[in-house]
Amino acid sequence: KMPTYPVIHLESGEKKELSMSMKAYDEWRKENPEWDKDWNAGVAGLGEVGEWRDKLITKNPSWNEVLGRASKSPGSRVTKINK
Repeated sequence: KMPTYPVIHLESGEKKELSMSMKAYDEWRKENPEWDKDWNAGVAGLGEVGEWRDKLITKNPSWNEVLGRASKSPGSRVTKINK
């Protein structure tokens, strides 16, 4: 599965999503300087910002155990996910 890149035309505001390798995307960007990454496209899912913890724990119940063990390592700043 290829990564997708949301882009926006800097003058017209037209938006599209490209599906290609990172190398191909890098070349496309060089050939199309009037287009830029659409930074707002990544924000579209922000309605779930508070929910990601619940989803992670629900789908992977043992994840908090892994985080707990990692938090005990010397110098670790890892903490368990609080619901």
